[in-house]
Amino acid sequence: MDIKTYLSEKRGRVSGLARAIGAFQSDVSAWKKGSRPVPVHFMAAIEFASGKQVTRREMRPDDWHLIWPEIADGEAGPAPGCLAEGASNC
Repeated sequence: MDIKTYLSEKRGRVSGLARAIGAFQSDVSAWKKGSRPVPVHFMAAIEFASGKQVTRREMRPDDWHLIWPEIADGEAGPAPGCLAEGASNC
């Protein structure tokens, strides 16, 4: 699913996603509107915060395999911060 659809499906998702990934709510709103592209450095966090409802492959369909070759075989690896001891967002 694309980021606009994901953020539009449920009230409060913009602020919830912003908190979950450490982004400004205004930036997430701009991604929803399509007025600003999602920066690459947020895409893995979005994938995991959305429960893989929005994937890096969907956000970057033309070059995801160049940016994240480790997921080319379908394995996405841990979410950012999951390797920290006691991480609760995994």
